[in-house]
Amino acid sequence: MYIIIGIVENNKQETEAMTIEEKVKQIIFDAGADLCGIANIDRFSNTPAGFHPLDIYKDCKSVIVFAKRLPKGLAYVNPRIIYCHANNLGKDTVDKITYEASITIEQLGCITVPLPCDSPYEYWEKDNLKGKGLLSMRHAAVLAGLGSLGKNTLLINRQYGNFLTVGAILTNLDLKSDSLSEELCLANCRLCLDNCPAKALDSQTANQKLCRPNTYGTNDRGFDIVNCNKCRTICPRKFGI
Repeated sequence: MYIIIGIVENNKQETEAMTIEEKVKQIIFDAGADLCGIANIDRFSNTPAGFHPLDIYKDCKSVIVFAKRLPKGLAYVNPRIIYCHANNLGKDTVDKITYEASITIEQLGCITVPLPCDSPYEYWEKDNLKGKGLLSMRHAAVLAGLGSLGKNTLLINRQYGNFLTVGAILTNLDLKSDSLSEELCLANCRLCLDNCPAKALDSQTANQKLCRPNTYGTNDRGFDIVNCNKCRTICPRKFGI
């Protein structure tokens, strides 16, 4: 009995000694995330109008960004069914983490806004097949110190490479930003650029009008499929450094 009480008291003291940033991150990790970083609202000064956190939630002071890794085996199979299915499960998992962690973080006495990691979103250019999420998850991840962007436009993390799904939570907590990551994309590497079947990459952006028809579709049974993920799997840092 005394041992159990002692353990509980020690855990309580350790929790009370944690900074608010550490408490938030612990909640995210306990919910199942593999990475977590924080970007204060001042990091978003160059965000395009309409896609700024303050355009979504006017009292936002910080963005909590996290990521869930994908299984490495997805790099070694035809992407049509297995990668497509696992990638969709990854998005669902991240959205669940976002939802559950938001509720727990609010017990710290704040407001949280859980964002969809991918869809739904409003912005759509029909002629260009160009969509934009409510917030750019990959850019938010960079601002939160989770990694840097590759020439394939994917987030690269030192530990997990680009096999990640990213989520984000807005909050009115005024949190301290994490340090930014070093550049992780190899300077002289052009593998993704030269091997994109649709020639949709220019090292800065992905031309969605070229990429989408080559990448997404349905099979004869009507199931969603992914025909190409070469920009992700060909990257020499797909699994980290």
